[in-house]
Amino acid sequence: MSEDKQYKIVYCTPALYMAGGVERVLTLKANYFADHFGYDITIILTEGEDKPLFYPLSDKVKVVNLNIGFEELWTCSFIKKIFVYLKKQYLFKKLLKQELMRIRPDITVSLLRREINFITSINDGSKKIGELHINRAHYRNFEGKDANALKNLFSKFWMNSLLSKLRRLDRLVVLTEKDRETWVELNNVVVIPNPLSISPVEKSDLSKKRVIAVGRYCHEKGYDHLLQAWTIVQDKCPEWQLAIYADGDRTIYERMMGELHIDSDRCLLNGRTSDVISEFLNSSFAVCSSRFEGFGMVIAEAMACGLPVVSFDCPWGPRAIISDGEDGLLVENGNIDKLAEALIMIIQHPELRKAMADKAIENVQRFKMDQIAEKWKTLFEAL
Repeated sequence: MSEDKQYKIVYCTPALYMAGGVERVLTLKANYFADHFGYDITIILTEGEDKPLFYPLSDKVKVVNLNIGFEELWTCSFIKKIFVYLKKQYLFKKLLKQELMRIRPDITVSLLRREINFITSINDGSKKIGELHINRAHYRNFEGKDANALKNLFSKFWMNSLLSKLRRLDRLVVLTEKDRETWVELNNVVVIPNPLSISPVEKSDLSKKRVIAVGRYCHEKGYDHLLQAWTIVQDKCPEWQLAIYADGDRTIYERMMGELHIDSDRCLLNGRTSDVISEFLNSSFAVCSSRFEGFGMVIAEAMACGLPVVSFDCPWGPRAIISDGEDGLLVENGNIDKLAEALIMIIQHPELRKAMADKAIENVQRFKMDQIAEKWKTLFEAL
């Protein structure tokens, strides 16, 4: 294929009405590829036909909604769920095949949801790429406190089945080098990070005595660990404030604040913000307390606004973004005392904070959309 070919690309993902990271990244890439490269982009959905898209899409990007309604499974009993799933999956395969045969794309990209079960068997002539936004250990993870022999057996069967499907992809794209290393059974894995989703024209002046965390109120984001660490920080640094901006139910964290005697004037549990750039600019550094991260877009966004970031060294995103001791600090995953120490160090050493902030802005430029888009363009051309 010549370098200036206007590729026809189809993306398969469940929905675009939610404010998730996967949805944001897909929208960014689709817009860029259509507007800057002139690619013919179509996104095929299965859910949310009657719901508006959360992130704005270029007029040049086409959307096809098959309206399968897999979300009905959320309300089904276990037995009914099996029959409903099989029926919907059969319909999905039939309709997706029809669309791909109609569109005849050069490349079909699966976000590794239900279509991965059959996408490589559709002979529409397109190259097939899988795009994984979470690390292997947490991709449809069947382990946990309720694990049993039957569940473990099913987990192994499922993974073996998945591997056989991933092998048939022309490429599997993961977000970090550490992710790539975990797929030891595959030889078709390449690394392309997520792009920066913001381009701030200002940077924080680091004058506000405020630490910021952004995400979702859920177990994965580790706000329970962050609040425990903050009990140490608030005693040592009484003038500083922690501000969390997140989606979801914050009830358990509000209760936890009371149990830990955290000052509610200096630890604010906010809802989602519609202007994250302003909140970053109104802070002096950021913290990531996640138990695991697919990539950690919030880390890159904070750095783009001129903030150093203190983060748990969790699998696998933070280490792929933060250069420890240069533009932020990585601490042992789950170590609450170490997290508190790192927060206190950044607070008590403004000269270190300034030096790290300057490096953060410089180092995060490698994730700008144009650079990440070139990596995708190179991959498309190689296929």
